[in-house]
Amino acid sequence: MSSRLTPLRAPQPRLRHLRRERLRLADGARTTLYVARYDLRRFELRVVRLRQPAPLEAFCRANGFDEALVGGFYERPDLIPLGELRTGGVARRHVPFTAPFDGMRACLSVDGTSVAIARRAAFPTSPPGDLLQAGPLLVRGGAVVRGDEEGFSAGASQFDSDITDGRHPRAAVGVTRRGELLAVACDGRADDEAGLRIDELAEAMAALGAVQAMNLDGGGSTSLVCGGRLRNVPRESHGVALPGGRTVPTALVFRRR
Repeated sequence: MSSRLTPLRAPQPRLRHLRRERLRLADGARTTLYVARYDLRRFELRVVRLRQPAPLEAFCRANGFDEALVGGFYERPDLIPLGELRTGGVARRHVPFTAPFDGMRACLSVDGTSVAIARRAAFPTSPPGDLLQAGPLLVRGGAVVRGDEEGFSAGASQFDSDITDGRHPRAAVGVTRRGELLAVACDGRADDEAGLRIDELAEAMAALGAVQAMNLDGGGSTSLVCGGRLRNVPRESHGVALPGGRTVPTALVFRRR
């Protein structure tokens, strides 16, 4: 990791593609990071719109998926995806981000074996394959993206709070130069789990080797399933764990080819 995010020794789960690290942050606070790596030669990535929103672990169990990460944001109480959503080249029901942020916020694009992460303008108006819009963009060309160019603070009225403010549980997806997908989640909202700021998450993704990365839904929705089990500890508020995680409407699913 970087000099600001120092890994500490921690017991490792018995899965080759999953690592659990304790990070010491610049001010001495600590948090747990879960990192799953998927070789694109052996795994495919799909954006999934859950027919019936559910906690991610329960959804995976019901549908035979072993590997998944929480997807994008959503509006409450109806659990309608917030931000553009396409699967199989078809636009799905969603609530757009307010202008002008709808045209600039980061997207994950999956077209066959091609996976890309960039701001919305980098993709066609009607892209083929899957597209999930969330953000902000964390890493571009291997470098950390700083600032709030995508207007999450200015557009905070569409969210429960300003997602750029403070440390929280968070999730992110990235692509490495070696052709790996990174699925990352961190704990938070507990005395021994500080969580991460957006800039700290960006630094972590770059240090893990991401050349492209973006933030996904976080807070109590943060969920990473590996080997059929939820690996992180979702929390609603400080110290209040959510057994099985919060109900979500979208997910990223990793399946063997």
